Amino acid sequence: MKFLRRVSYVLVAGLFLGGGVAVTAQDWRTASLEPTGTAPDPKLVREAVVQVYGARTVGMKGYFGVHTWVAVKPTDAPAWTVYEVIGWRLRYQDTALVVRSRAPDGRWFGAEPELYAEKRGAGVDELIKRVDAAAHSYPYAGEYSVWPGPNSNTFTSWIARQVPELDVDLPPTAIGKDYLRGEVISSAPSGRGYQFSLRGLLGVAASSVEGFELNLLGLNFGLGPNGLKLPLVGTLGPARSFAAAPVASEPQAP
Repeated sequence: MKFLRRVSYVLVAGLFLGGGVAVTAQDWRTASLEPTGTAPDPKLVREAVVQVYGARTVGMKGYFGVHTWVAVKPTDAPAWTVYEVIGWRLRYQDTALVVRSRAPDGRWFGAEPELYAEKRGAGVDELIKRVDAAAHSYPYAGEYSVWPGPNSNTFTSWIARQVPELDVDLPPTAIGKDYLRGEVISSAPSGRGYQFSLRGLLGVAASSVEGFELNLLGLNFGLGPNGLKLPLVGTLGPARSFAAAPVASEPQAP
C-alpha cells in the first residue's frame, strides 16, 4: 500500500505541474463559509428539494480533490438538512457522520461549491426519506482515509448508489467515490450501470450518468455526458443545468 501511495503521489505531482490547477490557499480559521445563493430559500420555496454539492478541500489537499455532501429540504420544511462525512470529527467522537442544519451552498472554508445534482417536486419527499436511511446505514462512519477511502466522497457515492434516482455524476476529483470493500463489482457511483473496482485503486465504470471512467490509483480519467474528466482538473464541459423533471427510477445493477 505504501508503494502504491508513493506512485500515486508521483502521478498526481506530474498532473499538477502540467495541469495549471489553481487553488487559493486560505487560513481555515478565517475562511468564508457564506452561502453562494445557489440553493433555494426554504422560506420562499415550498417544494421538496435534494441537492448534491462539492468543493475543493482545505489546504494542499484542495489541489487534488473535493469534499462532497448531500442536502435535503422536505416539502414545507423551514430549513435545510445537510449530510456529510468529516474526517477530523473522529478525533473527539466515534463517528465522522454529520447531520446538521446549515446552508447547503455554503463555501467550504473559502472554496466555492459546485452543484452536481438536483431533484425537486413530486416524488422527492420519498427520495429524502431514502437519503436519510442510507446516510444512517453508512458502513464506514467510524473510519476515514483521504486516499483511497473511505472518506466524504465514499459517503456521497454510498447515498447515490442507494438512491440512483438522484443521477449524481461525481467529478474525477471526488477521490474515494470508487472505494469498495468486500466486493469488486457493483453499480457505478451514481447507482446506475456497472463498476469494477479494487478498493478504489484500480477499476473501470460505465453508466448512462458517468459515461466511461478509468480509475488508476485513485486518479480518474473519463468521458461522459457532462464532458471530459481529468484528475486534479475535474470535468471539462458545459455548465450543468438541472431542469425540473419527474423522478424516474431505473433498475440497479445486481
